[in-house]
Amino acid sequence: MNPKAFEDKRTTLFFLMLIAYTFSIALRMIWVWQFQDNPEFYWNGQMMINTNDGYYFASGAEYLLNGLHGDNHRALSAIHEYPVLVYLTYYLTKLTSLSLETIILYLPAVISSLIVIPLLLIGRLIGRVWLGFFSAILGAVVWSYYNRTMVGYYDTDMFSVLFLYIVFWAFLYTLYQPKLSHVWSLVIALLFYPYVYHEGMIIAYTLFVFWVIYQMIWQRENRDIYLKIILVSITFLGIPLWIAIPMVLVVYLTLGNFAVRLSKTQLTSITLFFLILSLVGSDLGNTILSELQKYLGAGHRTQGLHFYLVTQTIREAGHIPWETVANRISGHNLSFVLSLVGYALLSYRYHPFLLAIPLIGIGIFAFWGGLRFTVYAVPIAALGVMYLFSFLAEQLTNSSWGRLALMVVATLALLYPNYLHIRGYRVPTVFSRSEVADLDKLKHMASPKDYTLSWWDYGYPIWFYAGTNTLIDGGKHNNDNFIISKIMQTSSPQLAASLSRLAVETYEENNYSVVINTLLHNSLPDQKDPNLFLAELESDKITLPHKTRDIYLYMPYKMIGIFPTVMVFGNLDLTTGHPLRKIEFYPTSIAQSSGGSIMLRDGILLDLKKGTLQIGKTTQKLKQFVLTQNTQNNDIRLQIQNFHLDGRYTVVYLKTYGRIIVMDNQTFHSMYVQMFMLGKYDPKYFEPVVTSPYSRIYKLKI
Repeated sequence: MNPKAFEDKRTTLFFLMLIAYTFSIALRMIWVWQFQDNPEFYWNGQMMINTNDGYYFASGAEYLLNGLHGDNHRALSAIHEYPVLVYLTYYLTKLTSLSLETIILYLPAVISSLIVIPLLLIGRLIGRVWLGFFSAILGAVVWSYYNRTMVGYYDTDMFSVLFLYIVFWAFLYTLYQPKLSHVWSLVIALLFYPYVYHEGMIIAYTLFVFWVIYQMIWQRENRDIYLKIILVSITFLGIPLWIAIPMVLVVYLTLGNFAVRLSKTQLTSITLFFLILSLVGSDLGNTILSELQKYLGAGHRTQGLHFYLVTQTIREAGHIPWETVANRISGHNLSFVLSLVGYALLSYRYHPFLLAIPLIGIGIFAFWGGLRFTVYAVPIAALGVMYLFSFLAEQLTNSSWGRLALMVVATLALLYPNYLHIRGYRVPTVFSRSEVADLDKLKHMASPKDYTLSWWDYGYPIWFYAGTNTLIDGGKHNNDNFIISKIMQTSSPQLAASLSRLAVETYEENNYSVVINTLLHNSLPDQKDPNLFLAELESDKITLPHKTRDIYLYMPYKMIGIFPTVMVFGNLDLTTGHPLRKIEFYPTSIAQSSGGSIMLRDGILLDLKKGTLQIGKTTQKLKQFVLTQNTQNNDIRLQIQNFHLDGRYTVVYLKTYGRIIVMDNQTFHSMYVQMFMLGKYDPKYFEPVVTSPYSRIYKLKI
């Protein structure tokens, strides 16, 4: 049978969708196969997920399933902000014999692989189902899309790109099928999209703008375009679904009946009114500006106190090399260039594909904005590069089977670097079984209304496994980062304890507002001096609120790797935004040792005979060398060797972990170093309740 005849059959579409979908699932199972025998990846009989944010949605689903996290208003917000993901998880767990852990592990692969459907539908739209098929095979597994939709990556990313491309297909559909009634597919897709991933409406709006421009240029003689634009404009007003659908229906029936009586000028005026309403009424303009400011600039705040921003530290929001952009969008530099050429050719041959310029643009914007933006360009890049090879195949041979064979070869070649990436992308679970075991111990001694204070990276997992509240988390890492950072790095147990109690009780009393802003009256006429405030808090001049709940400090071993970043947020004079001091904290390990000389892996030479550190070309005095070793009952045995009283540095050798940390003396006296690394704490303020090589959890006594 001729491939073209096969392509024209109605059953072909479903058959090819099934093949592409199965292929996408199969490659995502490689990660499971690689780690299925690692017991540290399992908890409650199932492999754990590999993204921190997943525990945010999972906590919302847990509340629906068994009422857990009812005292955690942030966990409950997941239900309202992302209802589709949370309720889908809830019903799949409720209505099947599968555990919640199994659902959140595999759901990303099951949902995200559906991206093959809009890609095949787009190919069918232009009479090229095979193009859609090969684009689906490639687009479903390219670096960026795979990374954010792999097994265990339980996040809204499984929906964000999928539904955006459903919307994109619907836009194209209304252009290729200009009949007015066909606009309903687009209206329904846009009304539903915010409930799946509301942040994506910004991108959808840019597609809408290009869609409007396209129709005004190429379809301006069709009077129906005005009504279509009006109807689609309503979907961007941000009104509830139960109001939006009747509103669209009323406008559709009313204007549809009277449109023939209106002049083109009148139709244009009404359309312009709805266009302005869609931009102003939905506040998308402000959202776009704030997002651009968030990812392109914005160091410290320009008003009030000056806090450090998370976007200054996370890779997703920073500049990345062009090679990384190319790899993540297409799998290889050459593939990326070919995809751009192919997209240009596709748009030249099929003008409606000009609508995808924002999708290509946002992928390229990743060079300035960060990794997360590359994923939106993956499917259209796949369509572009596959169209280029399809075009070349048509020039090389008239044989349908020959063209198909060339497309297969091209697809395999394009898949290969992406397969190598998938095979080598051996990301671990967020926590190991041993780490979760510590949080589980806390869960059995703490109340759901209690708080566990730690860095925001660990917020969501703390909810899920310990069942307690947090002050900052993966979605709430604002000015309050200063509080946690200050607690972890201060050398004063009293300040750490007092600030912990004051912050938590103030947070509860003030309806979960940003605590540090409340405490310091940030940006208000009576704004406090933060340095004086902290000094008074440390010296008992501030009366602490009445204790209403227990508070725990969670200090994990894995924080060592990010501790310099953690300290940055609290190492500020908030009145100027300038650092208080230079922090030096270098986690490393031994490369080789000879006698009393130890060469560390980052090139630092430690001389334990002279008590010196050679860092680059400079030699510095060492104040002390501290060796720690964990005992079987989880105590910490210390050996301290003193050198120079005026030495700038302290070296801590964590023998149990095989790690050495070179740090300045002030950092050595920080709460995290003293309480986790050395096991030292002030019994007046703290009590250890969980101790293991993986974490130390302290209960606040005041």
